[in-house]
Amino acid sequence: MSTRGRGLHEHVLGILGPAITAGEYPPGSVLRTDELAQRFEVSRSVMREAVRVLESMHLVESRRRVGVTVLPKVEWNVYDPQVIRWRLADADRPHQLRSLTVLRSAVEPIAAGLAARHATAAQCAELTECTLGMVANSRGHQLEGYLVHDIAFHRVILNASGNEMFARLGDVVAEVLAGRTHHEVMFEDPDPAAVTLHVQVAEAVREGDAARAEALTREITAGALQELDVLAP
Repeated sequence: MSTRGRGLHEHVLGILGPAITAGEYPPGSVLRTDELAQRFEVSRSVMREAVRVLESMHLVESRRRVGVTVLPKVEWNVYDPQVIRWRLADADRPHQLRSLTVLRSAVEPIAAGLAARHATAAQCAELTECTLGMVANSRGHQLEGYLVHDIAFHRVILNASGNEMFARLGDVVAEVLAGRTHHEVMFEDPDPAAVTLHVQVAEAVREGDAARAEALTREITAGALQELDVLAP
């Protein structure tokens, strides 16, 4: 597909995907590709490509002689980063944030404990670098700068766990951290206690203290849930 074609199908996705996840097209709704192509003023091939992407996310099902049917939420690939991004942009944001944060609280403490056992010297050094960046951006309303290092920190923890299933959740965690920042579900500056906890987790991983790494990370995720109680009840 040409660059222009990709741009067009991404434009269509950027409108149609959020509309589906926001419930504008209820489950069972049938969408006609010809009608959609006319509505978006794109070719049928561009529309078909957009539909294929939505099918890969299990948001819709395309069947001959029926059309494109919107699937119920239970069928969606709720781990797809794009689906997460769309859901965080609609009115269901508080529920989505809470669901994702509960997932983090179940996974990340265990991952941190495993990281303390399996992290390489390079991964330990990377964690330290991430925390230095977090500290440097923790004051003066530098949330975007802080976010970059925060996401990197959690990716390293998940990768260093040595568990490929945990590692694949890196994009999910990145989306929830980004969503908290971009949708202003954060204080103007990160909680100083949370910043300190990240520094301490890096130290525990470096020292091979699995129990401490797990306990400290549990404090981080508990704090994130408490923030939601205040900012996104």
